[in-house]
Amino acid sequence: MQKTSFNVRDTQKRNTQEPEKAILVGVILPDQSEALVNEHLDELEFLALTAGAQVIKRFTQKLSAINSHSFIGSGKIEEIKKYMEHFPVDLIIFDDDLSGKQQNHLEEKLEVKIVDRSFLILDIFASRAQTAQAKTQVELAQLQYIYPKLRGMWSHLERQRGGIGMRGPGEQEIETDRRIVKEKISLLKKKLEKIDLQNITQRKNRDEMIRVSLVGYTNVGKSTLMNVLSKSDLFAENKLFATLDTTVRKVVWDAMPFLLSDTVGFIRKLPHHLIESFKSTLDEVRESDILLHVIDISHPQYLDHIETVNSTLKDIGAGDKSMILVCNKMDAYRTNHFDDLLDMETKKELEEELVQKMENLFPGPVVFISAKSMENINQLKTLLKEHIAKQYLIRYPYRAKTW
Repeated sequence: MQKTSFNVRDTQKRNTQEPEKAILVGVILPDQSEALVNEHLDELEFLALTAGAQVIKRFTQKLSAINSHSFIGSGKIEEIKKYMEHFPVDLIIFDDDLSGKQQNHLEEKLEVKIVDRSFLILDIFASRAQTAQAKTQVELAQLQYIYPKLRGMWSHLERQRGGIGMRGPGEQEIETDRRIVKEKISLLKKKLEKIDLQNITQRKNRDEMIRVSLVGYTNVGKSTLMNVLSKSDLFAENKLFATLDTTVRKVVWDAMPFLLSDTVGFIRKLPHHLIESFKSTLDEVRESDILLHVIDISHPQYLDHIETVNSTLKDIGAGDKSMILVCNKMDAYRTNHFDDLLDMETKKELEEELVQKMENLFPGPVVFISAKSMENINQLKTLLKEHIAKQYLIRYPYRAKTW
């Protein structure tokens, strides 16, 4: 049996290397439009960039159904192969999950590393994990994702050394068989259970205060807003999944204390095993009293992002929380949508139409801000303070307290 290893370390060395040249592949099924698939590929390219790759080409194929053996048709495989004869490629990234058999077949035909969207996301998480908890969660998610695909991946992992998709489980030598991998998964679960118990104890110690969590699609400005509201200095970067570990800050406004949490961002097709592994991190969201659902209102797919986040919140049991929709990046929205020739009155009318649209779509309170330029931050603070005061009144109805 060939061997590989499972580790979530040693990623700094890769960051200094030349970016890997990548091809993106997506399929257009009967229930999908070409425009939608291209939007998904735009996001996949951003994921690839975050992981350290340079996308040089995209391929799409219209299919009535996914090919169970090779995912895409033989003609498209030959087209990709011919392209690679003229342009060197380090890896090919598929926008949908591949089975072990499909991945193995594609690698045999194309003779290059094959990575699917879920594995790419896991790879990014591995590179971003800093704490022991995050590293354990990511390693567990990677092993659970790989486990059913091991039969087709042994030779794949042995041939490839380093590069995207090889962080974490792809860096030491392969563990001898499924039994050892299963034992490793069991050990990681036990390790996370101990961490969870510690986290539960910490949360119990904070139970007297109202808890507010920032949630939203990845890269919508949650950490920047966290810095503004809590006057802290968290890491914020224009890349996907800049924040993995939940950060909690105690905030006091006019003698009214509350806890504010910044959480990992959500994304389309978030790997199921990643959600399972990060349950302890997402407990902060589940146990919050108020959610600030932050969206990037300047993004062309912000409505799709809202749906993705709401669906994920429902999946983790937090879909019924008191929520404020925070439409962030209004400054970028104006830059993207307003022509320089528009007069002030027309711009005002367009903004009013946007406000009306969001208020009609969203049943709860909506506020439009820019965390970067501090636009309407005081309005958000006033709204949030009202919600926190109501939650304190519900929790402690017999305490005479006026904030």
